[in-house]
Amino acid sequence: MALSQSLQQKLLQKLSPQQIQLMKLLQVPTANLEERIKEEMEENPALEASEEYEEHENQADEFATADEEFDPEGGDDESDNLDIAEYIDNDDEIADYKLKDDNYPETNENKTLPVRVEDSFYETLQEQLNMLSLNEREKKIAEHIIGSIDDDGYLRRDFAAIVDDLAFRQNVSATEEEIATLVKQIQKFDPPGICARDLRECLLLQLYRKAEEGADVDITIRILSKYFDEFTKKHYEKIQKGLDLSDEDLKTAINQIIKLNPKPGGNIGEMNKAESYIIPDFFIYNNNNTLELSLNSKNAPDLRVSEGYRDMLRDYEKGSKKDKRQKEAVLFIKQKIDAAKWFIDAIKQRQNTLYTTMHAIMEYQHDFFLTGDETTLKPMILKDIAEITNLDISTVSRVANSKFVQTEFGTYRLKFFFSESLSTESGEEVSTREVKKILSDMVESESKRKPLSDERLTELLQQKGYNIARRTVAKYREQLNIPVARLRKQI
Repeated sequence: MALSQSLQQKLLQKLSPQQIQLMKLLQVPTANLEERIKEEMEENPALEASEEYEEHENQADEFATADEEFDPEGGDDESDNLDIAEYIDNDDEIADYKLKDDNYPETNENKTLPVRVEDSFYETLQEQLNMLSLNEREKKIAEHIIGSIDDDGYLRRDFAAIVDDLAFRQNVSATEEEIATLVKQIQKFDPPGICARDLRECLLLQLYRKAEEGADVDITIRILSKYFDEFTKKHYEKIQKGLDLSDEDLKTAINQIIKLNPKPGGNIGEMNKAESYIIPDFFIYNNNNTLELSLNSKNAPDLRVSEGYRDMLRDYEKGSKKDKRQKEAVLFIKQKIDAAKWFIDAIKQRQNTLYTTMHAIMEYQHDFFLTGDETTLKPMILKDIAEITNLDISTVSRVANSKFVQTEFGTYRLKFFFSESLSTESGEEVSTREVKKILSDMVESESKRKPLSDERLTELLQQKGYNIARRTVAKYREQLNIPVARLRKQI
């Protein structure tokens, strides 16, 4: 085959580093934005927070991103043609991307986020372990058992696996009998039900503790000991027949069981405390039927380029001798200043994108934000907001991800407002959120002695004018975490 040359023209789409940085910042929730900014300031000494970090002043933004592509490696030509003026003439520049709302100053104050001061789950167990009379070897084994407990309080590892871990990792020889003995001691720790191997054992441990305190739980213990599977499947007739119980006895036992804690470890200090609090990214207020939107003030940090780096450039410009090493140092400073400007501009674009997207959602779901009635929600998908804001669908998706809005009716995830449409008999397009709300209300108001089946729920929805199939009702019911009719039955 002969060799030949040819010309080809291709159109490629490449994201600039700044665009990539903006996309990543859009995904960061407000609660984590401050940490992300601190990371950037640690990596780039040319970026710093002003002394009035929480004061939002509306001054001209003199940070403009250079049109030329940034070369992180630099080059001789660039060092020979440095324009120092554009870096040192911007005195006292402060970003103008603060959206302070003077009507609601309480949302823009410098508030310190609450941080719970408490022992973690494992620290609580360790403190109780220290009160046992154990030798050094037994204490190592017990500590390993505590470390094997999951966050919800269950010990799901086999005793044989724990024995192997002790032998290979800590060089401690133990038997399964020793493990079982120590597990029984740990199961006496607070909260009741800790270190259980399964749900049945967890509930029984709590009932045994109540019995020691004088509570009458004998019937309840017998039900969970002998008829646990039947109880979970609500085969109450079989339980009553096997234990010769009256309806009142069974009802009392059920009330005792539903008050037990199926996840005893969940009430103790969480491993990730940051997830224990929801920090709203947006605030919507109803001012005489006029909706007003504001961003959380933490979305507008007061950042600037370090004055010390500009002083270095001034000294270079004033100097008469400019050798190669000085030019390399100035090039490094220029790169850091450019990177700082890029980050500040990305923060500004992030704020504008957040505000634009949330404002479009607020206008689209205007009736809901006025009334708080879920049935007023309109069908809305990412494409609808993307068309209104002229943003890409992926950008809208990034904004909706992990973001919250606080209203007078509560705090909602932005994803809550997105739903598909469903046609009624009249041809009207309604949100599936509205159908789920009606379905939830039906289940809530049903007779618990005779719950509504999926077929009956479908008939009732169709009577209300919603064209919906039984399998769709079952899907919505599962999405709402509503069990089937048999499991909703109560005595």
